[in-house]
Amino acid sequence: MDAVSLIRKLIILLFMIMFSVALCGQEAENRYRFAETGLETGVLEPGELNMITDVPGVKVGHYTLMEGDNVRTGVTAILPHQGNLFIDKVPAAIHCFNGFGKLAGYLQVKELGNIETPVVLTNTLNVGTAVDAVIRYMLQLEGNENVRSVNAVVGETNDGYLNDIRGQHVRAAHVEEAIRRAKGGRVEEGSVGAGTGTVSMGFKSGIGTASRKTPPAGGKSYTVGVLVQSNFGRELIVNGVPVTREILDTRPDTEDDGSCMIIIATDAPVSSRNLERLARRSFNGMARTTRFMSNSSGDFAIAFSTAYRINHTGPVVTEEMPALLSNSAMDGLFQAVEEATREAVYNSLFMAETVEGRDGNRAEALPVDRVIELLKRHNSFKTE
Repeated sequence: MDAVSLIRKLIILLFMIMFSVALCGQEAENRYRFAETGLETGVLEPGELNMITDVPGVKVGHYTLMEGDNVRTGVTAILPHQGNLFIDKVPAAIHCFNGFGKLAGYLQVKELGNIETPVVLTNTLNVGTAVDAVIRYMLQLEGNENVRSVNAVVGETNDGYLNDIRGQHVRAAHVEEAIRRAKGGRVEEGSVGAGTGTVSMGFKSGIGTASRKTPPAGGKSYTVGVLVQSNFGRELIVNGVPVTREILDTRPDTEDDGSCMIIIATDAPVSSRNLERLARRSFNGMARTTRFMSNSSGDFAIAFSTAYRINHTGPVVTEEMPALLSNSAMDGLFQAVEEATREAVYNSLFMAETVEGRDGNRAEALPVDRVIELLKRHNSFKTE
């Protein structure tokens, strides 16, 4: 082979490599949120960003761990407000749909009806690490010098298919960094933070979020925001269409899978009792995204309100505490949380990219274009 031919072949090879890289980059960028595709679910209006951060004061931070061939995990932190949560707690509640999970802090929230730390999500075997980190973070805050008891709220899903979960790669510094990175505005979705290694219904999933505005209740409209860490289900249902079965041309395998963490924020002034009712309704939305939830799916919903705060040293009822919505005013909130949860699950799949991890295991991104084509064929672009 002469020098000219060799150079020509090298140029062609270089062009092919550059073209492939460009295609990969384009594929990575072509992820769309559910509503950005023109799809609709439900009838209520979303918030400005259609994210949990539409609830004023709520902030979200991620720390993503993608190292070597086997580490695919991370941390996601949700802050009800930017102040000292131990001193100024928020009303809260937790509902357990299926208890095959490791949710730290559950019993005190159930007993007292408030949250006093950021809510942190990670993988199953790093819950203990995250609890230690949240406690250390809270003890270091100004004003907490004499604190001797902190109820850290930490949830999880098992990312062991893609992640070397036994290696327990999440460190306390990663948890603290996720908390410090928390901000308002747009939230990263898909294969980030605590959703880096999760898989749902045959496809790569992760973190998803959505929001809804309620019809006027007590003369005012409120916002309900939801964030999910999805890692559950055997078959994806989008607007009533069995997507997994039709796209993969097979019934999904019947191995047990799990789990799902649902975080709900609202600016509606409601009691912890009604927050628990709100958390319970979120599973109506989750249920409409799949056909089956297994024995080993640990599914929890954590709900809090930013409408008022409960001071650690003062009386629970203060002059600043607003009038609480009555039971009969909850219908709009129930509808909002159902719709937002459903769309948050969809966003966790629509925004996730293909990830290869532990032992060469691979979770493919949901082929959004094929989903759109499928829903058009079924005339299911919108559902209530």
